[in-house]
Amino acid sequence: MKKITVIGAGLTGLTIAYLLRDKGYEVTVLEKDSKVGGAIQTHVANGYVFEEGPNTGVVSNPEVAELFDMLGLKIEEANRNAEKRLILKNGRWHPLPSGAVSFLKTPLFSAADKAKMMFEPFQKKGADPDESVASLAARRIGQSFVDYAVNPFISGIYAGDPEKLVTRYALPKLYRLEQDYGSFIKGSIQKSKIKKTARDLKATRKVFSVAGGLGGLIYALQNGVGAQNIVCDITDVSINKNGDEGYCVAYHRNGRQVLYKSDVVITTVGAYVLPEILPFISLEDMDAITDLRYAKIVQVAVGVKKNVLNNRFCSFGGLIPQKENRRLLGVLFPSYCFSQRVPEDCSVLAVYMGGIRHPEIFDWSDERLKKTVEAELSDLFGINERGIDFIHIFRHRHAIPQYEKSSGKRFEAINKIEEENKGLIVAGNLRNGIGMADRIKQAFDIVASF
Repeated sequence: MKKITVIGAGLTGLTIAYLLRDKGYEVTVLEKDSKVGGAIQTHVANGYVFEEGPNTGVVSNPEVAELFDMLGLKIEEANRNAEKRLILKNGRWHPLPSGAVSFLKTPLFSAADKAKMMFEPFQKKGADPDESVASLAARRIGQSFVDYAVNPFISGIYAGDPEKLVTRYALPKLYRLEQDYGSFIKGSIQKSKIKKTARDLKATRKVFSVAGGLGGLIYALQNGVGAQNIVCDITDVSINKNGDEGYCVAYHRNGRQVLYKSDVVITTVGAYVLPEILPFISLEDMDAITDLRYAKIVQVAVGVKKNVLNNRFCSFGGLIPQKENRRLLGVLFPSYCFSQRVPEDCSVLAVYMGGIRHPEIFDWSDERLKKTVEAELSDLFGINERGIDFIHIFRHRHAIPQYEKSSGKRFEAINKIEEENKGLIVAGNLRNGIGMADRIKQAFDIVASF
């Protein structure tokens, strides 16, 4: 029976460790922080439940449902408010169209682009494999669609720049619609006709959380792995090859060095950490992996009195296009989508700032951030300072990796490293997608190879 070491106790690492333990393997998880979960941290204060990192996931693949079933955990699906998404244009909020009629009536897109959309099935297929998300959307649908749908959408997922993100890496399903079917519309129609298996139907595409917050998922995974198999508060982690007999793992904890042998090592940490952890990897291969830009995110949890928000804001949240020149990327309304998150007559908002659009905001003082949030919420939602119960600020320096043009070389380098070093697996959000569902699926795929 192989001894396996997983480095990183975020969602990916914990899921891998849990699945391996379920198959009977001996697993040790190493984590530099004092607690597990990575960016997924749920806070409870004065009756408010709010997240430090992701607020929701999407059941976009069956592995999500299967993991919850294995854990004996119930998926909390968002209510109907989550189906409504708001986009800011010229200082006013407009719902994102959800059908043909609302698409024709919306002021978000130009008349010319609405007409162009009707002819999308007849557009030529793109030939540039590294075409950006913005270029693809402008070519097939139009610039107003890029400005007031794609741009805020990318801000909501990647906090990134659609001009820099490469479609086949950042949005591979969208890329395949054009490449395989020649059209977004034709592809969507054809895919809807494909008969789904019972397993396929588990991928409901529903927005989800866990009762009481996403921390419940982390807690269940931690229990499943076993606290005795997770070592936190470690420093100076280093992996070296032990001849043909696996790897030598070294780290420091409480002032003492720990050394042991491991047959398999799975890293789930950020690309920027790997040079220290894997010193035996060639500089050329490591440079290809670390050539990865991360969006810096400031996430602000705001508790407000419910009566200060108009009913028209009852939605998943509002995204702000770059053309609007605001200091916020968007605002989510999790307490409108999930139950038992706030005291009566109150609500909680998740405000996002920074990203690739405004990286300088990450280094602002807490006081400046607080004043900016108060000013923006007042202007955008009519929430004045007296309507705010609390403000909590969270900073994520390496929040979201950007799947830009360099991604191809990164993926090639990872494949090469794994082929040359049997028993070493380089995982995490530097490949295979950034969403919670992507992280869970990657874990299932990795464990399936054992």
